[in-house]
Amino acid sequence: MSTRYRPPVEARVYVPAPGEASDVELLPAGDVTEGVVRVGGTVRRPHQPQSLAVAEYLDWLEDARFDGSPRYLGRDAQGRDVLTFMAGGCAGPVPEPWVQSEDLLASVARLVRRLHAASAGYVPREHPFPERAPLPQAGALPGPGKLVCHLDVTPQNVVVRDGAAVGLIDFDLAGPATALRDSYNAAMHWAPLRDPADAWPGWEGVDPCRRLRIFADAYGWDDEERRRIPGFGIEAAGVSYERMRHNAEVLGGGWARMWADGVGGLILRRRDWLEANAGRLVRALTG
Repeated sequence: MSTRYRPPVEARVYVPAPGEASDVELLPAGDVTEGVVRVGGTVRRPHQPQSLAVAEYLDWLEDARFDGSPRYLGRDAQGRDVLTFMAGGCAGPVPEPWVQSEDLLASVARLVRRLHAASAGYVPREHPFPERAPLPQAGALPGPGKLVCHLDVTPQNVVVRDGAAVGLIDFDLAGPATALRDSYNAAMHWAPLRDPADAWPGWEGVDPCRRLRIFADAYGWDDEERRRIPGFGIEAAGVSYERMRHNAEVLGGGWARMWADGVGGLILRRRDWLEANAGRLVRALTG
């Protein structure tokens, strides 16, 4: 891995280029983080408790020559995190028809695999990721692993150019996990794995089993992982439900808004759909 000297992330100050502030664009708000803007060739985001942990992770990815993530540049005069802007398109809240491309889906899986390869060996030291509150009532899904991952590879967080996934943005939920957890989470959003009653408009005819197989082949899940997916997803849904409820009650903000909008019910319906279609999913993945 190549490295170069940088000031520590906590001491890094971004000095704008002359005239940069005249080119400002409000970017779509995420589920939790609002107030994100593009200023010239940079993105400005509100500073978060996990910002310095994410900054060090992005430094590692840069040194690993992973070109699919933004670079952390420092904090501006307003205290916001400054990152490089990744040009391309991202899906809207209701993913557009072009997001259904199977070639794009396969490229997402390959991008996630490249991220995991680049992340191997990274151990947060100066700025570890914030601990998440334990949720023993959520089931027996394995806890955090040793691989730092993105953990939120939704259509809205993937940068697309010329029909292929080229970058990942919004690392707010990044942290230690496992490659299977992160890749399953990406596949869940992109297949998507959910009750047909919750299908996005225009996605009613999409076959999630076929799309899951395309993702699995492109990422490279082995036979054991493919057979684990339904049970893993069922357990993950239980954890996600409890996590969302906890965050809505304790953190409020965007978490509370999503909970009020019914995300808890969507997660439970996903769990029930996975239980009802477990055999079908395994056949699609292994047949």
